[in-house]
Amino acid sequence: MHELRMGTAEAKFADMIWEKEPISSGDLAKLANAAFGWKKPTSFTVLKRLCERGLFQNLNGTVTSLISQKEFYACHSELYVEKAFGGSLPAFLAAFGTRKKLTDDEIEEIQRIIDSMRR
Repeated sequence: MHELRMGTAEAKFADMIWEKEPISSGDLAKLANAAFGWKKPTSFTVLKRLCERGLFQNLNGTVTSLISQKEFYACHSELYVEKAFGGSLPAFLAAFGTRKKLTDDEIEEIQRIIDSMRR
């Protein structure tokens, strides 16, 4: 199983990989330098960490994902709902709705999602 925890900087770096993959590790280090001011060793350390967690692979200097960005964030969201709300999506939505009023469009979109899950 993939280790789904990431800090903010790691998440931004991972998003960069997902956006640009496949990408050479050298090009990735250059992008990280331009985006974050990281030196090459910092980029390679963070990449190694993300590879060890099973999210990416670096084969022969080419970096690709082992899990899609969409899948990662879906799993991350499920874990959050499980930990914070005992796995109850209705409890999560109720808590979310107490602080932020949903627009009619958002409510309709949620309803479409629910309807598609019933099929």
